[in-house]
Amino acid sequence: MKQRLDQRQFQKLILAPALQQAIKLLPMTNLELIEVIDEELSSNPMLEIADEAVDRKAEGENPETGPAAESPKTEAAEPSAEESPAEGSEEDFEFESYFQQYFDEGFPSPPRDRPEIPSLENTLSRGETLWEHLDWQARLAFSDPVERDIAERIIGNINDDGYLTVPPGELAEAMGVAAEKVEEVRSKILMFDPVGVAALDLKECLLAQMDQLQVKDETARTIVLHHLPLLEKSDYVQLARILGCAPAAVRYHLEVLKRLDPAPGRKYSEERPSYVYPDIVVTKEGDELKIALNDEGLPRLHINSYYRQLLAKAYKENPDAYHFLKDKMKKALWFLRSLDQRDQTIAKVARAVLDKQKDFFDKGMEFLRPLTLMEIAQEIGVHESTVGRVVANKYMMTPQGVFSLKYFFHKALAGDAGEDISSLRVKERIRHLVGGEDRVRPLSDMEIEAILGRENFHIARRTVAKYRKQLKILPSHIRKRKYLMEGTP
Repeated sequence: MKQRLDQRQFQKLILAPALQQAIKLLPMTNLELIEVIDEELSSNPMLEIADEAVDRKAEGENPETGPAAESPKTEAAEPSAEESPAEGSEEDFEFESYFQQYFDEGFPSPPRDRPEIPSLENTLSRGETLWEHLDWQARLAFSDPVERDIAERIIGNINDDGYLTVPPGELAEAMGVAAEKVEEVRSKILMFDPVGVAALDLKECLLAQMDQLQVKDETARTIVLHHLPLLEKSDYVQLARILGCAPAAVRYHLEVLKRLDPAPGRKYSEERPSYVYPDIVVTKEGDELKIALNDEGLPRLHINSYYRQLLAKAYKENPDAYHFLKDKMKKALWFLRSLDQRDQTIAKVARAVLDKQKDFFDKGMEFLRPLTLMEIAQEIGVHESTVGRVVANKYMMTPQGVFSLKYFFHKALAGDAGEDISSLRVKERIRHLVGGEDRVRPLSDMEIEAILGRENFHIARRTVAKYRKQLKILPSHIRKRKYLMEGTP
């Protein structure tokens, strides 16, 4: 064994911090980007919001030297040749010249009006959850500490739909109490508002609601007790035969069941409407489609001129401060460049999608073309993963509506003439065929396949069935039963 020195040559991929930052910013939405900008502003004194600099000038403060009372100067003083850090090294000069555009205070975008602060009337507080609502009722209903503990354990194991997810026997064993005691507490919770919570299955949930509403329809109760599988399959003919009544009578009993709620906990669900904030806006001016990035709410950033002057002075006076400010300057410039590259990449992808799907934006769904990430990547000269990051969580507002960027990417089906047909277009056609079908004789998957074949959409029956399930359309025999029971012609 001996020590020796070896020299080897090999290739290795290294992601520099600036490149990692640029990649990290790509998939972010505008709201997420605002948070990142706020963090960067709080940690880097070299960055400044352009509007704040304008406000200081309006108040008589010089951004170069601080408040106007401390200096008679009224205009921003540029660093002199002796003070400029660019004189210190050729590297500094090249670096600043590369980012010269970011020293222009008007660079990022033209000035805009300040956004108005939303009124308090438009601010909604958090609603009461199902568990909070049940816990409030439990504190009023149970005075015994043991019963209250059991009630808390039961309420804690209720899911969003209102059903108990743990068998009562397991709860009794875990708490060391009698199973009869757990059932006694659970039977009281079943009658809490909303009625039917803490039920073990759909049958128990519906029966609890019928008891609370004092429903006297014994036939409807029989359907819930013994024939829920037939009801699930919409087999009303068999159900009428078993009950010994006409289908019209079955329809009457079903109207009673429609008043019941199969998921009582959903009314207290915390789900709220999700409001889409479009990142790209497509407008039509004459025959031309134009693209604009929606940067509303994003602050305009530039380099703080006051700290830039300090950097120039610190070159000779304080080397430690100079190196600190120089490091902050580089980070600020790379951050501004990353934001700029993000906007340019999003604009390129949006323009390429617009060019590929121009007929869709002009004429509608029937002209939507198949498209892949690879096609757009080759079009704009970037990697496919870069396009994937841009497409993630981005929305486009168009004359046809607001769509996710992912909406425009889907696979192709081959037509008779060799052209590519969008799978999304085929799904839309299936939806229209089912929506206009004969209620007495609904279209089967095989009949839909034949119709699509005549229209130059050649797909297999199993593909029709797959698309139908994705569209949440029931099979033809179940649709027929529902049509007959609803009495639709």
